[in-house]
Amino acid sequence: MLRFLTAGESHGKCLIGILEGLPAGLPVDFEFINQQLRRRQLGHGRGGRMKIEQDRIEVTSGVRFGYTIGSPVSFTIENKDWDHWRIPMSSVAVPEGPSLRHVTRPRPGHADLPGALKYQTHDARDVLERASARETAARVAAGAFCRLFLSRFDIRIASHVIAIGSERVGDDSQWLPAEKIFALNPESPVRCADPAAEQRMISLIDEHRKSGDSLGGSVEVIAVSVPPGLGSHIQWDRRLDGLIAQAMMSIQSAKGVEIGNALHAARNPGSMVHDEIFYDESRRRFFRKTNRIGGIEGGISNGEEIRVRVHFKPIPTLLRKPLRSVDITTKEPFEAVVERSDTCVVPAAGVIAEAVLAIVIATVFLEKFGGDSMQETEAAYSNWKTLLDRF
Repeated sequence: MLRFLTAGESHGKCLIGILEGLPAGLPVDFEFINQQLRRRQLGHGRGGRMKIEQDRIEVTSGVRFGYTIGSPVSFTIENKDWDHWRIPMSSVAVPEGPSLRHVTRPRPGHADLPGALKYQTHDARDVLERASARETAARVAAGAFCRLFLSRFDIRIASHVIAIGSERVGDDSQWLPAEKIFALNPESPVRCADPAAEQRMISLIDEHRKSGDSLGGSVEVIAVSVPPGLGSHIQWDRRLDGLIAQAMMSIQSAKGVEIGNALHAARNPGSMVHDEIFYDESRRRFFRKTNRIGGIEGGISNGEEIRVRVHFKPIPTLLRKPLRSVDITTKEPFEAVVERSDTCVVPAAGVIAEAVLAIVIATVFLEKFGGDSMQETEAAYSNWKTLLDRF
């Protein structure tokens, strides 16, 4: 069974990740992992902190001579700004004073107030440091390990932006071909496959940056070459679409998930929604000429591309349009302060969505095929393909 945990605060010393369950013998490409971390920091509309961090992974266990050894993989990602936060984020008691940077003014849209009420603290920094999207760097790293694993079975994952604010890519009821998504420039400022729409998105971000406002949007994440049979209809918590939806909704600012083109499905009759089944004699495979349902039927992968759309709200900290709130301690009203300065995080959110999709698919893949070593897993997968050929 594959599982992972992350730890660390936004302005703490480092982020920590533990990934347990990867088979022994998986080659680890550290440059690939660091490339994924870099992609998370890119995107038009990102704030100044992305220039500070320049994330890189340091593996502390579970990898030897460039290969996994079967034990838990643990890693850290240093917070470069730690020197400025040693006192306010100290793990030992320090004298009271303004240098501790207490936060008693909760920001609307953040975890500040709900978390303060939950943990009975009058300093919301205890909450916001962990609730911060900085934590997703560790998830991207864990997802990169899973992507390396999945690539051994030709499973690839990519994403693209389909909307930022009011600007959208043409008719989003139609799928963009997978190879066009994979061909996107990883350094693209918005990572939108439609050049005209991308320019409109960039202009919209610039407009909102000048006004001190923020923007949300939507991304589509795809996984290709996923074999049929992953996930299960047996219990509610084993359904692949349910696992994917939960993982996507765990990303900070995510407010909605579609498996396939769910909005199209909700608005049209069944004859225009369900994907007819055909059989290819030469490949000895069942297939569908359409994939409106997104590669999952009855909680199980059906062999088609898995397509997921995730919708993100604008980040709630506004630079020059502060929202009203109430001080936790004094109960006096105020206008919320700025804690970060991103205008739009949607392109980066797509990278995070890729990572969590990789984690989910790797988890159900190992659930089905198992194996303590890559040789075992590869043999089980090869046997499955043989069974499919004979079906």
